[in-house]
Amino acid sequence: MISRTREMLIERGLFIVAIFSIITILLIIIFIFREGFPVLQEYGVLQFIFGLDWAPSDGKYGVFTMIVGSLCITLLSLAIAVPLSILCAIFMAEVAPQLMRKILKPVIETLAAIPSVVYGFFGLIILVPFVRENIGGTGFGMLTASLILTVMIMPTIISVSEDAIRSVPLEYKEASLALGATQWQTIRRVIFPAAIPGIITSIILGMGRAIGETLAVIMVAGNVTQIPSSILDPVRALTSNIALEMGYATGLHYSALFGTAIILFVMIMVLLVIANYFHYKKKIVVGGGYL
Repeated sequence: MISRTREMLIERGLFIVAIFSIITILLIIIFIFREGFPVLQEYGVLQFIFGLDWAPSDGKYGVFTMIVGSLCITLLSLAIAVPLSILCAIFMAEVAPQLMRKILKPVIETLAAIPSVVYGFFGLIILVPFVRENIGGTGFGMLTASLILTVMIMPTIISVSEDAIRSVPLEYKEASLALGATQWQTIRRVIFPAAIPGIITSIILGMGRAIGETLAVIMVAGNVTQIPSSILDPVRALTSNIALEMGYATGLHYSALFGTAIILFVMIMVLLVIANYFHYKKKIVVGGGYL
């Protein structure tokens, strides 16, 4: 009787916590949309999203350059991080000896735990001068921000990809090896295709982390509202725009920053929906068939 009462109390407590979390998220969404609605109403949704000029002192609130800046930084960082992360995940899951795996795992987890301000200072002191002296430009730009984000999102992609690879049933590997396939052929033709949904989920989660990063990007991206013509050009991300100007914004300018947050929120939600689709996908295509 006491055990049953305890289980009921725990169940009710967990339910209350879950409901509280949902209510908190809903309140945040309502607050963001309420504060950002005035600029969408007065300035116009299309003009706000596709406007090229951000000059609050002149009444111009176009955020398209910052949308492009955020996407360019994110895509470039993914182009660098994804191949490295997937190869690292395959190595840790299928190739590395147990001792090496025990060493690599905590090192990668440590990378995920380092505060973004530390990454920002590293980029400011080390990467910015290196890019300026060896590649060109001022050193503050899309390339430097992408390199910093590459290191920041790799732990997420590696960890989720490794879990996806390890979740592939052992029978697939044994059957492939029994048919005479080498270890690399088994990884490339059986294990990797079966783990693709989980790997795609890891990439999307990494993309969400990159889009939402603020402090490290502020310190090295240059924060110029322009559409970049080169990877060395300075850019401003959506998150950077909010952090840089929220302290002194008033009136419609204040609302425009919340409008920027709405766009960022929608982008993150779309990525999460796509990630959940692949995470809960039941059928996995392998070699033209379904497993």
